[in-house]
Amino acid sequence: MSCNATKKEKRFLFTSESVAEGHSDKMCDQISDAVLDAHLKVDPDAKVACECVAKTGMILLCGEITSKAVVDYQQVVRETVKKIGYDDSSKGLDYKTCTVLIALEQQCREIKEAISCGKTEDDIGAGDQGLMFGYATDESEECMPLTILFAHKLNAKLKSLERDGSLPWLRPDGKTQVTMEYREVGGAVEPIRVHTLVLSVQHAPGVPLKQMQEELMDRVVKEVIPAEYLDERTVYHLLPSKAFLEGGPKSDAGLTGRKIIVDTYGGWGAHGGGAFSGKDPSKVDRSAAYAARWVAKSLVKAGLCRRVLVQLSYAIGLSHPLAISVFHYGTSDRSEDELLEIIEKNFDLRLGPIIRELDLKRPIYQQTACYGHFGRGEFTWEQPKRLVY
Repeated sequence: MSCNATKKEKRFLFTSESVAEGHSDKMCDQISDAVLDAHLKVDPDAKVACECVAKTGMILLCGEITSKAVVDYQQVVRETVKKIGYDDSSKGLDYKTCTVLIALEQQCREIKEAISCGKTEDDIGAGDQGLMFGYATDESEECMPLTILFAHKLNAKLKSLERDGSLPWLRPDGKTQVTMEYREVGGAVEPIRVHTLVLSVQHAPGVPLKQMQEELMDRVVKEVIPAEYLDERTVYHLLPSKAFLEGGPKSDAGLTGRKIIVDTYGGWGAHGGGAFSGKDPSKVDRSAAYAARWVAKSLVKAGLCRRVLVQLSYAIGLSHPLAISVFHYGTSDRSEDELLEIIEKNFDLRLGPIIRELDLKRPIYQQTACYGHFGRGEFTWEQPKRLVY
């Protein structure tokens, strides 16, 4: 949607969403990554492809794992569900009584041979084919779109208020959504204001709607969203369903890998379709997406462009990317070919060097599984590389 457009400036609305730790799909992401971390703690070379399915009173782990570690899957699953806050069936799941089913097998031998047979660490092959994107924008210090950044921060604030008891009526499930008005000038995007906010949160019974709406506004919205982005025209939908008592997998089945836009850029840039959670770094769906973000953020932080999209593609068993593409939206005084030369000069985008330089064999993945994989300074791929050009 555009409004008040001029020849030099285009205005438009853009929306991104985030989901709570207790959202059924996000819970499955966290469980899958908790299993991955449990293996990497013992065997950094473990090959893990772990999916999770959740429904009423039941969690299923399925996939392929080859590892030297002996993992107590029951304990890993129950501890993760407990941490999220599902400790009673009235909330949608109970970590103490839920059934945990295991359907895990060894990784296919053909994949192992394609990846590593007769190859050095630097020349290991990709675990599958695929295409991955990295995006960065100068609209925030984190080089992330403000729509997804604010949506994640709203969910994180809600969780902190639930955990410390400040809002005792909050329960684990929920969603947030942020629509912002932007101006586009020369390909760069500049946030102007928050147009609409949506907070849908699971809650305990017996709490007046007006009380919940007022506390969401005062304790969450006003503490998370800078006042400069809120004005008299901002629209607030706080608990628009008016009741959200039943949540978690009881009300909505969960599955690993269904929140790929929440996990990345909130709809900005592009997405290759591959999910992250439950996959060890030999899977380029994950590791190359992290590398593409590293490249994109490094370009923006170096001042080479204000906004950029990087695409990588791979084939199973091959170490080098099949293609590297870069799109700067007209925000650079250099051509895209020149930016590509800078990328190729500064980054070795074979799988082995990506894993080594980003230190991806560590058990760090459960913490990536909620509030987004990007825009968070604790991760190596968020540390811009000093570029030589």
